[in-house]
Amino acid sequence: MAKILIAEDDQNQADAVSDVLKREFHTLEIVTDGKEALDRLRLYHYDLAILDWQMPEYSGIEVVRQFRKNGGKAPVLMLTGMSSVTNKVDGLDSGADDYLTKPFTGTELSARVRALLRRPSESLSSTLSLGNLSLACNQKKVTIDQKEIVLSPLEMKLIEFLLSHANEVVTQETLLDRVWSSESDASSAAIYTCIKAMRKKMQGDATTPVISTVYGMGYKLELKK
Repeated sequence: MAKILIAEDDQNQADAVSDVLKREFHTLEIVTDGKEALDRLRLYHYDLAILDWQMPEYSGIEVVRQFRKNGGKAPVLMLTGMSSVTNKVDGLDSGADDYLTKPFTGTELSARVRALLRRPSESLSSTLSLGNLSLACNQKKVTIDQKEIVLSPLEMKLIEFLLSHANEVVTQETLLDRVWSSESDASSAAIYTCIKAMRKKMQGDATTPVISTVYGMGYKLELKK
């Protein structure tokens, strides 16, 4: 589950990409021109950017070049109707990590996205665990003592992020940036409500982690003291 920026000016294509990735519980933000894509990449953290080659304002190539020039590290997948070797080389030379030629299947898109998200330094193990709490990332399945607990998509994203930063203090600002969409009107109250619901679902014995409030700082997923 990742936070992904989709820059595509063709509404039908954007909807098709979104439909595929929503099934995998990713947080998606969609923009329709290159300038807005570059602005978002400058302001927010994304785990992956999917850029159409030809867009209004700036092309996908221009966006990724500026993104890399400004130090952007997130992987970039380029979408294009151009399939020549020269076009592909241009895309990769600009700083893109992969290249997908239209038309493509949802299965191929999904596979490319998974491959990019598994890359070193940003990758997660296929299973995250702390105490008796475990998340099978590929199956989107959370268990306590091997018994599955049912979570909403937002709760699933939250627990994955907390597990990947277990025993670390995570600020509200970080949670809003990494778990909630930057387009939402989420606030500290929304975080509190979600965590309160999670705490009820995570009640267990001494080996069950808790989401602790670190006053004035944020939250921490840790084993009971």
